[in-house]
Amino acid sequence: MAVFMSAPFAPGLYIVAGPIGNLSDLSPRAAEILRQADVVAVEDTRVSAKLLRHAGSDRPMVPYHDHSDDRVRARLIERMASEVVALLSDAGTPLISDPGYKLVRDARGAGRAVTTIPGPCAAIAAVTLSGLPSDRFLFMGFLPPKTKARGDALAEVAGLRASLIFYESGPRCAASLADMAAALGDRPAALCREISKAYEETLTGSLSELSAACAAKEPRGEIVIVVGPPGEKPPADEDDVEAALAEALTRLSASQAASEVARTLGADRKALYARALDLKGKA
Repeated sequence: MAVFMSAPFAPGLYIVAGPIGNLSDLSPRAAEILRQADVVAVEDTRVSAKLLRHAGSDRPMVPYHDHSDDRVRARLIERMASEVVALLSDAGTPLISDPGYKLVRDARGAGRAVTTIPGPCAAIAAVTLSGLPSDRFLFMGFLPPKTKARGDALAEVAGLRASLIFYESGPRCAASLADMAAALGDRPAALCREISKAYEETLTGSLSELSAACAAKEPRGEIVIVVGPPGEKPPADEDDVEAALAEALTRLSASQAASEVARTLGADRKALYARALDLKGKA
C-alpha cells in the first residue's frame, strides 16, 4: 500500500472506519491517521494488527471493548489532551453495534476534540444491496437471543413505516426470520452476508421464504437482514369512521376531532370536519 505523508493531526479522538471485508476499502485518510496516531484503541489487537500492517502502521495498540472499565476510558481521555487517539473496531464504523459511545460521550464531556473518519458500514451497505425502501430506516443491531424477548423487541417497531436493519449470526438466522414474520407480517426482506468479501451474497424474498432457506442451509459469515416497511393500511369503513368521530367529539372540538380521526384512520379531514359540524349541530 502506497504511503502518503500529510500534515500532523491535532490532538483528540479520531473515530476510524475500517473495512468490513476487502482491505482496499480502507480510505487513504483512515490509513494516514492509523500511521500517525500516538495510540490506537482497538476491540481485538489480533484483528486490528492485520489492518495496521496493511496501512503501514506500527503504532501501539491498547484494547478497548465492551468489557473495558472506566479507568481504561479515563486514561485514553487524558491522553487525548496532548496526543492523537484513534478508535478502531474489528470491522466497519466504530459505535455501530461496537463499543465506543461512552468514550465519545466522555471525551466530549472533557472538552476533547472528536473527529470521525467516515467509511464502510455493514448496515448502510446492506440497505444499498437490498432493493428495499431506503428513504427511512431504523438500525436495530442484534435482536435478543430468546424468542419471547425477540418478539417483544419486534412488537415495539411493528407499526413503524420504515425499513428495519438487523445484524444476525448464522445459527440464529432461521429462528430470527421466523419470529420477524410472526411479529411484523410476512414482509419482503433481504439477507446480505459477507459484504465486500469473496463470497458476498444477497438473498431476497419474504421473511418466511428466507427463514426456510436458512433452515435448509445455515448461512455463514457476517450477516445483515433488511426488512421492508409495512404495507399501506386498508381504508377504514364508514361505520368505523363514524364511530371514531362520534367518540372524539365527546372529548374534542369539531376541528380537533376531525384532525385526530383523519390522522388515525387516514380519512379525509375536510369531509370529517363537515361531518363533525353536522353531528355537533344535531347534538
